[in-house]
Amino acid sequence: MKRRVAPRVPRVPRRAPEFLVITGLSGSGKSHVLRGLEDLGWFCVDNLPTALIPRFVELAAGTGELRRSAMVADVREPDFLSRFPAAYRQVKERGGVRASLVFLEADDKVLLRRFSETRRPHPMAENAPVADAVRDEREALRPLRKMADRIVDTSGFTVHQLRDYVREHWGGAEGAKPVVSVVSFGFKYGLPAEADLVFDVRFLPNPNFVPRLKRLTGNQREVVRFMKAQPQYVAFMRRLLSFLRYVVPHYIREGKSYVTIAIGCTGGRHRSVMIANAVRDALAARGLAAKVRHRDLGLS
Repeated sequence: MKRRVAPRVPRVPRRAPEFLVITGLSGSGKSHVLRGLEDLGWFCVDNLPTALIPRFVELAAGTGELRRSAMVADVREPDFLSRFPAAYRQVKERGGVRASLVFLEADDKVLLRRFSETRRPHPMAENAPVADAVRDEREALRPLRKMADRIVDTSGFTVHQLRDYVREHWGGAEGAKPVVSVVSFGFKYGLPAEADLVFDVRFLPNPNFVPRLKRLTGNQREVVRFMKAQPQYVAFMRRLLSFLRYVVPHYIREGKSYVTIAIGCTGGRHRSVMIANAVRDALAARGLAAKVRHRDLGLS
């Protein structure tokens, strides 16, 4: 029996040109991300034919003039689903560039609302209802989603928040401080796809069961005082912050320009919001560019 040998992954210099491929579900915000990158000085191409992707990367790497390039590739192109995986693997295997695949997605209800608001046709709809096209596209893109280096769920983003996300993750000049994003969420709405670290705080006493706190959020001082009075909270935060002080610098040394820390409770309204704020403040106090986003705060 022959021994299988894994393909050799070429070593890429840290200062090699950066190449970003953006794909994902129609209506998930790919064009907004591309425009945001263009505003930051990236060279951007929309809907480049798949067959030209390896050639484009070769030219970008060869000239040395395009340090940061990005493109959107999606189902608008015929045969995209069958051709793209091989083309992208060719780019990853050639070396000389730092290539990344970013996959954008959103909940079905959000996608349907966006198509209704913009009145744009879904590229896979033809004569079928948009809901069917959304479902079919999600299923067809599952293999590409598995290939992605980063998955971004844009369901909770406004256009401006999406631009901020692009600026935080891809806007920094080389050598700039990395960005740490802290996201609060509710487990009943699903895990944040972009999370690097996930912490479950559902074991802590729930302010939702305290009548005077039920309608408040973790942003309000009454909930903050309630949480800080819990012995479990004090012990947990001591251990959590100690762990983050240890692990985040190691992420940074490995070359990550951003780290996403997700804090989850049941509904994403009280405990996770309060703790996410506390983690952001603690990291910012140590000189890290920490940002906080409360994904599900308006849903509970």
